[in-house]
Amino acid sequence: MSVIDQLTGELSRLPGIGPKTALRLVHYLMKGSKGDTRRLSRTIAQLAERIRPCRVCGNFSEDELCQVCSDPRRDRSTICVVEEAYEVGSIERTGQYRGLFHVLGGRLSPLDGVGPAELNMDGLLERVQRSSGEIGEVILATNASVEGEATAVYLEHEIRPLGPRVTRLARGIPVGGDLEYIDGNTIAQALAGRREMES
Repeated sequence: MSVIDQLTGELSRLPGIGPKTALRLVHYLMKGSKGDTRRLSRTIAQLAERIRPCRVCGNFSEDELCQVCSDPRRDRSTICVVEEAYEVGSIERTGQYRGLFHVLGGRLSPLDGVGPAELNMDGLLERVQRSSGEIGEVILATNASVEGEATAVYLEHEIRPLGPRVTRLARGIPVGGDLEYIDGNTIAQALAGRREMES
């Protein structure tokens, strides 16, 4: 197998990249300068060597503790649980959340062989137990998929007896959304989660 075929195969394993896109990327790299290709190669190698999960929350970090866990200004009474590490950035960019995070590393999916043991759930439960009541709220920010909902229900069942309040991100109509084009499930969730208007 040629190097082109090998690299195309490796790139096509990435999410959202099919064989055609992978081949286009390989050709783009071949047309570029050797310096650019070598720099990309070195950066990918550094990623594999230097990045690891934070020992507390599971977020990716170059250090033993990620930037959030090592920041003494964070609100340590709240933990936001996400499925994947890249979702931490999505929440951070809002500027509205100052608590801690916990990365599960996926979501429950029994058909794919992903149960609680395959996820970073024990770490979350240990954090809550060890906090001696300091953690007052756990926000379940799993996705609105069937698997995400199942994960949230499972975690709520496990966390609630430990004491903290368990909340879920609100679901509903996006800003600028037109009711005519929004699915019934989203409208139903928006109705269930409605709140009093503030003047």
